[in-house]
Amino acid sequence: MKKFTMETTVGIFLVFGLLCVGYMTLKLGHVSLLGDNAYSLFARFTSVTGLRAGSLVYISGIEVGRVEQLTMDQEKQKALVEIRIRNGIKIFDDAIASIKTEGLIGDMHLSVDPGGAGTLLKPGGTITETQPAVDIADLISKYAFGDVKKP
Repeated sequence: MKKFTMETTVGIFLVFGLLCVGYMTLKLGHVSLLGDNAYSLFARFTSVTGLRAGSLVYISGIEVGRVEQLTMDQEKQKALVEIRIRNGIKIFDDAIASIKTEGLIGDMHLSVDPGGAGTLLKPGGTITETQPAVDIADLISKYAFGDVKKP
């Protein structure tokens, strides 16, 4: 009888441990099973160098979403970025999306100025005003080889 209770106790702890590992895997992997509390928006860029799926999206320095997917818009010959924004965050059609770096050589993230003078973007809407990332290597090479013009 004592052996049966010991095996049952170990089994309960094992199941509880597996449930905890599964929960942490879902949370750290940003996976949602029972619905999502975010909506999708799109933005077209001439270049998305350094940006990747999973990069953070900020408004006024506050994390409000993530980059979901990077694809190519064949019709307009631009990079199409799908972003997921938390519900309750309002973004208008005069918003500006720009790719920025986290420090001098850090990861790229998407910074969104939400606008406010236009109409509210609906889920699946497109941010039309975009600014690609500044290419630091290009700037350094222009400076080094004298291509920078003085005002």
